[in-house]
Amino acid sequence: MSHLEERFFNFVKKLGRFNKRSMFGGVGLFTEDAMFSLVTDGRLYVRGGGEVDARFEELGCERFKHVKKTTIATVNYFDVTELFEKKPASLLSIVQEAMENSRLEREFKKSKENRRLRDLPNMQLTLERMVKKAGVPDVDSFLEIGAVDVFKKVNHTYGGDVDVKLLWKFAGAESGVHWTLLQEPAKQALLQQV
Repeated sequence: MSHLEERFFNFVKKLGRFNKRSMFGGVGLFTEDAMFSLVTDGRLYVRGGGEVDARFEELGCERFKHVKKTTIATVNYFDVTELFEKKPASLLSIVQEAMENSRLEREFKKSKENRRLRDLPNMQLTLERMVKKAGVPDVDSFLEIGAVDVFKKVNHTYGGDVDVKLLWKFAGAESGVHWTLLQEPAKQALLQQV
């Protein structure tokens, strides 16, 4: 670890607890599993987002470019190395805001409001599309309608030729478990409702 990295880690410790993990050939800093900073190739990067972007741009910070084999991806992390070296005090509130933005964004991505049908157990993109085509647009609707009626809708939409395993998958998705964990009596009860 370089002297710069060590100083930066100590600087960030003032703002609260964080974890370090290997990322992009460097070290990612995380607060509550949300990445807010990257240290790589002797450079310090802090995540943008919201009003932080404009502050970084005003300060002349450039975005991180992740070089892949055939492409370059510009991501929403800003190079704060010079700012940290010359005016670390001005960086403190920005890093704190970046930490909070990262944490809130991660929280939202994991929230019920942001869940997609394919995020439910047993569901994948193909099943999400089938369910949506059958008129069930989102997770809340899926849970409100229930596995049996969702299955009926999908079966009707696809001409009555749908594998009964879909019913188990939908029931598992509704219950939050893998469909193979459904007990035989539960499966029989579901079949009787179809």
